[in-house]
Amino acid sequence: MRKMNKPLTAALIAATALSVTACAQTGTASIPGANITTVDNKAGSTIQVQSTEEVKVVPDMAEISFAVSTQTADPKACQEKNSEDLNKVITFLKSSGIDEKSIQTSNYGLEPMYDWSSGQTITGYQMRTSIILSDQPIDQVGTLLSSCIEAGINNIDSVSYLSSKYDASYQEALKKAIEAAKVKAEAIAAASGCTLGEIANIEELNTYSNERYTGYSSTGTAPQTDAKSMVVEPGQINVEAQITVTYKIK
Repeated sequence: MRKMNKPLTAALIAATALSVTACAQTGTASIPGANITTVDNKAGSTIQVQSTEEVKVVPDMAEISFAVSTQTADPKACQEKNSEDLNKVITFLKSSGIDEKSIQTSNYGLEPMYDWSSGQTITGYQMRTSIILSDQPIDQVGTLLSSCIEAGINNIDSVSYLSSKYDASYQEALKKAIEAAKVKAEAIAAASGCTLGEIANIEELNTYSNERYTGYSSTGTAPQTDAKSMVVEPGQINVEAQITVTYKIK
């Protein structure tokens, strides 16, 4: 399953923030208003730069969110019919080789339906139960979507693309970000008549991504269906790394 961290604060998503202290001064570089920890280098001045780099990767896993929706005149009958339809779908998924660890039901919503033209008259009831299907290989998603519709799914909410190679791609993006930060810092130091020294501090600004996949891998096969498989084109996802680097200057 996906591992979630915290999203970035808006102040850190700025394209590139730079701060320089004069070579003859002492103190640290800072970014006004930004929530960044800086180095207190009283022995000399510093240069602080932000760098953002990305690597593109083709997703190989998917998470599907869909639902079973039922409408009847009576609330009890609506609940019973929705439960019956839901059980048919889950039974179908399991019989197709999808492990129950990859099937999650949620959002059991029952609500009245109104005829507003006649003064908020209740005309029936609707119940909607969501199903999240995780750990699905990309090459099986199209067939799975088609077959689930045949099994009773009448709402497809979303297909989210993930990559099991996210961590390796993120490490590559981090390396590119550090290299780019050094190029920026060297240019600033040269323009200021200074010499770039060693790194005093590095801060990683983001570790969160919806596309990161590190979970259980289903061994199920794509279900057989007479329906035409839906076209699924995952494209590429961006793996982004953002850092703040503080350099000493001479």
